[in-house]
Amino acid sequence: MTLLGHDRYCDELLRQTGLLRSALTGADLTATVLTCPDWSLGELARHVGRAHRWAEAIVRTKATEAVPPDQVPDSEGAPDDAPAALDTWLEAGAARLAATLREAGPDAAVWTWAADRRAGFWARRMVHETAVHRADAALTAGVPFEVEPEVAADTIDEWLEILAFAQASGDKDVADLRGAGRSIHLHATDAADAEWLIEFGDDGFSWRRGHEKATVALRGPLVDVLQVFYRRLPATSDRVEVLGDRELLDFWLERASF
Repeated sequence: MTLLGHDRYCDELLRQTGLLRSALTGADLTATVLTCPDWSLGELARHVGRAHRWAEAIVRTKATEAVPPDQVPDSEGAPDDAPAALDTWLEAGAARLAATLREAGPDAAVWTWAADRRAGFWARRMVHETAVHRADAALTAGVPFEVEPEVAADTIDEWLEILAFAQASGDKDVADLRGAGRSIHLHATDAADAEWLIEFGDDGFSWRRGHEKATVALRGPLVDVLQVFYRRLPATSDRVEVLGDRELLDFWLERASF
């Protein structure tokens, strides 16, 4: 399910990167990212900028296999003690990626690591990659994190699609997401139609949009449901409500990540 069009994804990539840059402005780039403790804020920024440049190289060259990261130009990024240069580098990478994606169009055949082998995959993926890491930056820098409802809902859709693809591909990381008779309901209380049902079966899980009773329900504002789903906010937060089998939700959150 894709809620946004290609042009919107390209626009949103620039917007999300701009918001990330704003979150980093004036922050201590050597600070440890609370939700990604192996990184400093500067390292998080360089991760995002490198991802943009890697995706841009794949789309620009119409790659049929993964592009080695060491072959991606201008992927080093400025150090933590040069915040203005790092900011400019982030901006330039997103702009270059957006321009390349617009020129290629959504249906250009390119390599991806997923079932969708089109340039549009990278437009969507990089929007959500940037938005989720913006949550990391905002939490660490102590600034607010908000996402437009349609973007937040699409971020959840895409992650469920990725997990389903990993399951179908035999990925061991999601092999335990099974067990008939159990289900999870995600319910955004402030956005229309932003509800999901995840059902476990003997051979794995399936999902769909909808409002249905489940073994456990996670309720709250959409931005907070998104953050819990991506493990950026604990399910014990008073910003969300868990009804039913909390252990099942914890089981999902522990395994539905890479």
